[in-house]
Amino acid sequence: MDFKYYLPNEQGNKVECRTTSNSVIIIGANGSGKSKLGAWIEQQSFENVHRIGAQRNLNFNENISLKSYSQAESLVFYGSEDPSQRNQKNFRWNWGKSFTTKMMDDFENVLAALIAMKNNENDAYIAECRKAEQMNQPKPQTPITSIDRLQFIWNEVFPQRKLRIDDSKFYAVFEKSGNEQVYSATQMSDGERAVLYLASQVLCITANKTIIMDEPEIHLHHSIMNRLWLALERYRSDCLFIYITHDTEFAAMHKHADKIWIREFDGLNWTLVRIENNELPEDLLLDIMGSRKNVLFVEGEKSSYDTQLYTALYPKYYVIPCGGCSQVIARTKAFKNSSVLHHCNVFGIIDRDFRSDYEIEKYKTDNIFTIKVAEVENLFLVEELLHFMAVHLGKNPDEVLAEIKNYVINVRFANQLNGQICQSVVAEIKYKLMSAEISKKNEAEAKNSLNTLLSSINYEQIKADQEAKFGTALYSNDYKEVIKVFNEKNIAKTIGHFFGLQDAAYCSTVNALLQGDKRKDIIAALAVYLPADIPR
Repeated sequence: MDFKYYLPNEQGNKVECRTTSNSVIIIGANGSGKSKLGAWIEQQSFENVHRIGAQRNLNFNENISLKSYSQAESLVFYGSEDPSQRNQKNFRWNWGKSFTTKMMDDFENVLAALIAMKNNENDAYIAECRKAEQMNQPKPQTPITSIDRLQFIWNEVFPQRKLRIDDSKFYAVFEKSGNEQVYSATQMSDGERAVLYLASQVLCITANKTIIMDEPEIHLHHSIMNRLWLALERYRSDCLFIYITHDTEFAAMHKHADKIWIREFDGLNWTLVRIENNELPEDLLLDIMGSRKNVLFVEGEKSSYDTQLYTALYPKYYVIPCGGCSQVIARTKAFKNSSVLHHCNVFGIIDRDFRSDYEIEKYKTDNIFTIKVAEVENLFLVEELLHFMAVHLGKNPDEVLAEIKNYVINVRFANQLNGQICQSVVAEIKYKLMSAEISKKNEAEAKNSLNTLLSSINYEQIKADQEAKFGTALYSNDYKEVIKVFNEKNIAKTIGHFFGLQDAAYCSTVNALLQGDKRKDIIAALAVYLPADIPR
């Protein structure tokens, strides 16, 4: 089907939009005017749009007062049975005073509407059966009623719980130790009542409506939210669903939906950006859009030293761990070049590792910067931090620094010198090979380019340069230069005893202080080793 809806342009004018999907997700951060936008869309066509507000009362009486469908439907859709109140849904939205804040208190009316629909469907079936009897024809098949559909949806969302409707009362049923357990809908959990309410709302609305769902995630766990809405979209394929949300996970899981991002809202008008097919991971893209912060891609995982340190060192940034440095490089380049991310700056920060100065400078053109030590773990080894920690723990800082420097340089670095040189040579050659431009050439040109590159690689010279670099650091006893070139992740976990701590406790102690009242002192100790190109 082809669905039509309206959105405002940046001047607030009404623009017609069309989609072949029956779901649209509008996503924005808190304070971006999401609910106001939902109300604006409804106001463009009150008769064709049904909006379910974010404020919803999930309490109701066990005994549902029965009504005719026209009565219940009017109460649900307009908030009143009085035809004079239908204009602009005055009663439903408090005469325009509470378009985004009014508490929806229509649970009983929604259930009454669904029961009335079922009764009408049953009455129509009986009438068809009688007509068939009079004409001596086969009776029609038993219809699937609105209550049947509600139960089908419930079973998809809660396969371990059944929904039972007896004498206009709703119950949940489950088995325990071979026995059937039953409890009233009024005793259901918030999640169960939310599913009952939302599914009933969607099923009782007349055909071909646009349904605006403000904050579809409220009261629903992620494990059931997507199942619910996908099922409702399937059962109401005649309707267009417009979701207003800040939940990036819900948006990312809703693969088939059109997605629109609220980039800005000035209190009157919105700046909307349609998220088209993009080479970027959609869940990550949506996360960034919802964060309203500049972005810093880092190595490691969520629990790694990288993420813990950089989150504290760059509090104004949305810090995203990417795993390896290659992912940091790839994502920083991709997001930096993405046309939809004009609202934020994107940076990448990587370990120095065995990179040459040339390689480090080259990455800067893509907003990718290196720290001034070989690995992030070496930040725990910088002199300024060691001095602060010694004083904080009541140790003589000069003695502690001398012992740690001797240990790092003469015990660890000296014994790994040859291995470090070999790894550095390999890294330099690998970078040179990766920089060959052969992907867009024909075979002859590619072969010639590769041969030229190979002939330019002087192994002996590269090895000599690396031996000089590492040897100079060692034999000059230059501690800063050593931690700048020495790649050994575990050293920081072996120095705790110099402070009177368990070896493994040193890094966790630093991280704990970084989260407390010593934060400024530790940041000051580490700041000089961070790339100056990334504003903090």
